[in-house]
Amino acid sequence: MKTIFRVAKTELKTLFYSPIAWLLIIIFMIQCSVTYIKVLDSLARSQEDGFKNQISLITETFLGRNGLISTVMRNLYLYLPLLTMGLISRETSSGTIRLLYSSPIHLRDIVLGKFLSMMVINFIMIAIVGIYMGSSYYTISSPDTWMLLSGLLGLYLLLCAYSSIGLFMSCLTNYQIVAAVCTFVTIGILYSVDNLWESVPFVRDLTYFLSIAGRTDKMLSGLITSKDLIYFGLIIYLFLALSIYKLKAGMESATPMVKSLRYLLVIVSTLVIGYITSIPQLVAYLDVTRDQNNTITQTTQKIIKELGDEPLEITGYANLFGQYFDDGAPEAYNRNIREWEAYMRFKNNIVLKNVMYYDTLNQKHDIMKRSPGKTMREIAEKAADVRDMKADQFKAPAEIRKLIDLSNETNLYTMQLKYKGRTTMLRVFADNQHWPTEIEVSAALKRLLQAKMPKILFVTGNFERNIYKTGDREYRALTNLKTFRYSLLNQGFDVDTISLETGIIPEDIAALVLADPKTALTKVAVAKLQQYINGGGNLLISGEPGKQSLLNPLLKQFGVALMDGAIVQESKDMQPDLATPYLTETAAALYPPLMHSHHNNALVSMPKATALTYTASGAYTIKPLLVTDPKVSWLKKERFVSDSATVQFEPGKGDERKAFPLAVSLIRKINGKEQRIVISGDADFMANAELQRFNKTTANFVFNTGVFSWLNYGKFPISSFRTPPIDTIVLVTKDQVKPLRILFVFVMPGILLAFGSILLIRRKRK
Repeated sequence: MKTIFRVAKTELKTLFYSPIAWLLIIIFMIQCSVTYIKVLDSLARSQEDGFKNQISLITETFLGRNGLISTVMRNLYLYLPLLTMGLISRETSSGTIRLLYSSPIHLRDIVLGKFLSMMVINFIMIAIVGIYMGSSYYTISSPDTWMLLSGLLGLYLLLCAYSSIGLFMSCLTNYQIVAAVCTFVTIGILYSVDNLWESVPFVRDLTYFLSIAGRTDKMLSGLITSKDLIYFGLIIYLFLALSIYKLKAGMESATPMVKSLRYLLVIVSTLVIGYITSIPQLVAYLDVTRDQNNTITQTTQKIIKELGDEPLEITGYANLFGQYFDDGAPEAYNRNIREWEAYMRFKNNIVLKNVMYYDTLNQKHDIMKRSPGKTMREIAEKAADVRDMKADQFKAPAEIRKLIDLSNETNLYTMQLKYKGRTTMLRVFADNQHWPTEIEVSAALKRLLQAKMPKILFVTGNFERNIYKTGDREYRALTNLKTFRYSLLNQGFDVDTISLETGIIPEDIAALVLADPKTALTKVAVAKLQQYINGGGNLLISGEPGKQSLLNPLLKQFGVALMDGAIVQESKDMQPDLATPYLTETAAALYPPLMHSHHNNALVSMPKATALTYTASGAYTIKPLLVTDPKVSWLKKERFVSDSATVQFEPGKGDERKAFPLAVSLIRKINGKEQRIVISGDADFMANAELQRFNKTTANFVFNTGVFSWLNYGKFPISSFRTPPIDTIVLVTKDQVKPLRILFVFVMPGILLAFGSILLIRRKRK
C-alpha cells in the first residue's frame, strides 16, 4: 500500500505542477458556476413573477435537462481524457517506463497508484459540485440531503469508470493525444453498445450490461442498486486489469496465446459476474429519498405480496399493423424490464414474454386500402421487410386468434397478465405517459386476485347520457374507453348499464348513476330507484338547466333542488354559459390528488350548469363540492343565447349574484353503513368533450375519479398518490442571485487561479 500511495503522490505532483490540471479544474468550476447560477436565476425570476412551483426545485436545479449534474455528465468526456491521457504514455514516451520495469515495484502498484491519483482528482471535482449542493441549503427550501449524496456517489463512480478507461488507453500508445482520442471513442462505444444485437436474447443481455448509458440515473434520483454499484466496480476492474496485463506484456516474453488468454479471462470474468448480478431476482435496492419516490407505494406492495410465490406471467402482444409495435419488438426487451423493475423488486418471479403477430382487427379497411390488390400476407411481408424482419417471425391471424382473443382490444400494444390460470389485460395509452402507471397495474393485479371490483351502473331508458357513444355529450371516455387511461374501466371499475323498467338494481354495486334523463321516469322506475335509496345505496344524480321539473320531485327527499335558470360566467375567451367552479375543502378531501388540485386553485368546467339549493336540516349531512365565484358569475333566471351579445346581470328580473353550489355531497347512516350521494347541477362535466378539451387547464379528470372513489369508499382507484415535494420555494430573489454569480463565477475560480499560479511560479523558481 505504501508503494501505491507513493506512486499516487508522485502522479499528483506531476499533474498539479503543470498547468493542465489547474486549467481543467478552473474551467470545470466556471462551467458548474454558470450552469448553477443560470438555473437558480431562472427559478427566482419565475417565482417573483407569480409562478407557483409544483416540482422539486432540487431535482430541477441539479437533475433537470439543464441542471448542474446533467450538464456536468454531458461534458465529462471533455475533462477526463485530457487528465488521463498521460498517465502511462508520458512514462512510455519519455523512457521512464523502463526504470519502472527495472525497479522493485509491482506493476499492479504502478497502475493502482496512478488510478488512486485520479480518484483524488475526481474527488476534487465532486467537492466542487458539492459546493453548489451546499449552497442550495440557503437558496432552496428543504433540500433532500440523501438524494443529493446519492447523486454525488453516482457522479463519482462515473468519473472513476472514465478514469480507468483513460488509464488503459494511455497504456496502448506513446502519444498522449492518441490516448485521449481512444478514450473518447471507448466512452462513446460504451454509451451505444446496448443498441447492438438487441434481437439476440443472450447477447443483448451482455451488451445491456456493458452499456454505461443511464447507469447513474437511478443514483441521481436517489435509488442505489447493487447492479449499478457492481457495474462500476467491474468496469474499473476490467480496464485496470487490462492495463496491468498490457504493461506486463511489455516486460516479459510470454507467447501471444498466453497474453490473449489473460485478456480473455479478464473480459469473460467481467461479463459473467455482470450478467449474474444483473438478474432481476438478485438485485438489491436502497431508496434514500425522503418520501421513497423511487419505490412503489405500500398499497401496491401489499397487493404484490398477496400474489404469494406463484409466478406472474406478462405476455405482450405486438401487432405489426398496430400502434406502438416497438413496445413488443425484440429490441424493447430491456426497456420493458426497466418498466417492470419497480414491481420485480418485490416479486422476483415475474416472467416477461412478447408475441409478435399481424392481424387487421378493427383496421382492416385502412390496411387493405393502403395496399390494394395484395393479400394480408403480402402486406405483412412488406411491413416486416421495412423493419429488417421476416414475416415468419410473426404469427398469422389464424394462429394468434387460436392463441388469444384480441377482438375486443385496439391495435395498441397490449399485455396479458396471467396468474394461477386467470388472465386480465393491461394496456398502453396514446398519451405522454404512454406506459400504464401504478394505478392501472394495481387494478389489473387486483383482478387477477379475483377481488370484487366495484361496479358502477348507469341508468338507461329515459335518454340519459350514453356510456357507449363517443359524441361530445356522451360518457364513453369516462366509463369504458380502453384507449383512455382515466376511464373507469382502466382504473379498476366494472361499468354497465341498467334499465329500471326491466332490470333489478343489484344490492352489491358500488354506485348507481342517473345522468340527465330527458323524459320523466315511470312509476316502476321511480319505485325501484326509491327502494335502492331506502336500502342505503350510493348514488350520483346529475341534471341540466330545464330539467328541474323532472328531477326536483326525486331530489326533494334529500333536501336538494335544482334552481331555475342557469349560471352565467364572464370570460374574454369562453362562452358565457361555461361555468368553472372551484373545489371546496370537502371536495379536496374526497380523493388525495384532489387536495393537490385544490391547493393549486384548479377548476372544473361545467357547460350550461344550474345552481343547487339545499336544506341541511334533514337526515343527510350536505356539503358543497363545487362552488361558483360571485365576482365573475351569477344565476340568470331567464333563458339566454350563449353566442349572442354580452349577457347582462339583471337583478330586477330575478338574477342572483352569490356563491352557488353546483355539486354537493350527501351522507347519512342507514342500515349499519354510510350512504353516500352526489348531486350535480350539470351533467357535462363528465362528458367526452370536457375530458378531451379541458384536460390541461381544469380538474375534470381528477374530480370525476375522486367522486367515484368516494362513492366506493376509497377502495378504487388504488391510489398511488405521493406527497407533493416540499422543496418548491426559492429562498433568494433575482437581485440576491447577482452577488452569488460574482462569487461563484469570478471570485472562486479567481482564487483557484491565483493559488495555482503561485504554486507553479514557486515550483518553476525551484
